[in-house]
Amino acid sequence: MFQEQLAVATAKLQSCIVGSSLDMSDIDFLYQDDNITMPNRSLKNFSLLISLSVLYAPLVILKYIDLVSKIRSSRDSEEVPINKRFAYRVDIFLSLHPYAKPLVLLVATLLLIALGGLALYGVTDDSLTDCLWLSWTFVADSGNHANAVGFGPKLVSVSISIGGMLVFAMMLGLVTDSISEKFDSLRKGRSEVIEQSHTLILGWSDKLGSLLNQIAIANESLGGGTIVVMAERDKEEMEADIAKMEFDLKGTAVICRSGSPLILADLKKVSVSKARAIVVLAEEGNADQSDARALRTVLSLTGVKEGLRGHIVVELSDLDNEVLVKLVGGDLVETVVAHDVIGRLMIQCARQPGLAQIWEDILGFENCEFYIKRWPKLDGMRFEDVLISFPDAIPCGIKVASHGGKIILNPDDCYVLQEGDEVIVIAEDDDTYAPAPLPKVKEAVYIDIVHSERKPQKILLCGWRRDIDDMIAVLDAFLAPGSELWMFNEVPEVDRERKLIDGGLDFSRLDNITLVHREGNAVIRRHLESLPLESFDSILILADESVEDSAIQADSRSLATLLLIRDIQAKRLPYREAMVSHVPGGAFSEGSWIGEMQQASDKSVIISEILDPRTKNLLSMSKISDYVLSNELVSMALAMVAEDRQINDVLEELFAEQV
Repeated sequence: MFQEQLAVATAKLQSCIVGSSLDMSDIDFLYQDDNITMPNRSLKNFSLLISLSVLYAPLVILKYIDLVSKIRSSRDSEEVPINKRFAYRVDIFLSLHPYAKPLVLLVATLLLIALGGLALYGVTDDSLTDCLWLSWTFVADSGNHANAVGFGPKLVSVSISIGGMLVFAMMLGLVTDSISEKFDSLRKGRSEVIEQSHTLILGWSDKLGSLLNQIAIANESLGGGTIVVMAERDKEEMEADIAKMEFDLKGTAVICRSGSPLILADLKKVSVSKARAIVVLAEEGNADQSDARALRTVLSLTGVKEGLRGHIVVELSDLDNEVLVKLVGGDLVETVVAHDVIGRLMIQCARQPGLAQIWEDILGFENCEFYIKRWPKLDGMRFEDVLISFPDAIPCGIKVASHGGKIILNPDDCYVLQEGDEVIVIAEDDDTYAPAPLPKVKEAVYIDIVHSERKPQKILLCGWRRDIDDMIAVLDAFLAPGSELWMFNEVPEVDRERKLIDGGLDFSRLDNITLVHREGNAVIRRHLESLPLESFDSILILADESVEDSAIQADSRSLATLLLIRDIQAKRLPYREAMVSHVPGGAFSEGSWIGEMQQASDKSVIISEILDPRTKNLLSMSKISDYVLSNELVSMALAMVAEDRQINDVLEELFAEQV
């Protein structure tokens, strides 16, 4: 019994001893846990204090800067305040560095995540890593703060979410602006053109439509090509105007870019160094200003660091400026003086009716055009044999190698082709002709063609243009001695001689013509009736200098002058009486008013300078005048020289003052 009681007491004592040991361990554990919690709490409070300090520090600094600025401004009124200088530095930083705004946004986002994480670490029991990740989730998705428990965590999470909304709003604004800027750049033609062997056209004028049409026809045999147009106009406007032009591009792509040919960066944007030909169009308006701009454009082109692969074709308005442009451009430049070309064409067409239509067929690419090529098999052959060696082309000249590539049109039949000489032909395309074996020619009686002697002519010039002095000099070279040149325009007679002398005309060198001056308005009938219109061999109606800037107005004036002159001639010249009727097929009987004018056209030739191609249809239908289509012919010449710069020498030879 006693032993049993002793065993129970021993068991209780052991249990008490174990229990007391457990209580001591619990006490030690709790003590250690308190030692750990106390430093963590102080660290959390410190992190919360840091986040608040960093958040409010910029406000304090800005307030201090503003206070200091006010104090300094009161002392020294000339000193720039610190806040303005600080704002200026920030503005410069954001303006000069392209990635400044995204960088600022990135820094603001990281700072918000860091401050938010520290603040959460100070008000929650989570670790710093978990708090930073939680802060990022609040920034990325503002709805995540709904699970926060407690006043402190809720306040911090709401603040982080509001900052995240601001950050993503700014990010969305930057992305939207960047996309809008990119699309706006594409819409306005600011993107770079990556092309090779393309035709580059600099400038915009009424000749652009005809020029694009001619180059597209020339590229048709190659399956199409690329034309790049750069002008100081909006890209959408240029594309809309080109779309309105009624012609088929035949596979040629037209790319428009907005820019200035005087800026090297814009020239580089259109791959100027890789273009096979560069066409510089003349501007509308003052001739000297237009040529001065063309000169500056040539200077910009010659300043391209990469160099130019192709040649430059420059359209000039005044012949006097040609020397300066060639001096600047050197061997790279080919010039086409629009007024000089048209003036010479008008003079040639006045001497030979119908020549204007022939020029249109030869200069354009729609029918046959000039080609220059060397054929070694023709070396040592006489030119009279060369004439019959091409069944599908017409030889018309030689490019002589021994004379530095001089162009000789219609050489002597006995001329023998030397090594290096090239043959100039008129053919449909450059790959449609080739020399063939000489055909057998039957002997025939030689017919000696006797050219009639030139007779004095009486010519009337209606209107005034800036290069009329050059036209007078060309007429003096073309016409026979004793010819008369009547000048009828609104320029006072007392001022004409001074203007002609200022233009470079030397009256003492006029050997073949005599100038007769008359003053009047070419669209007023009574002024025209004072002239002996029935006695003139040829009448040239010029696009007057006062209205040449407007093609429609100039053509209306020329057309009115033409109709008045023909009507006056018809009234003064006898004509056969006939029934007034309209003949089927579009022709008019001789008794109609157009029939009377057509009878008058048999007596004298009228050449009208036409600027708008649409006016050509009116003159072609009436058949009362030959005509010269200025803009279209100049565009044809520019296109031909752009395709082959050697053609410019052929054109200069064709327009030379030779009879």
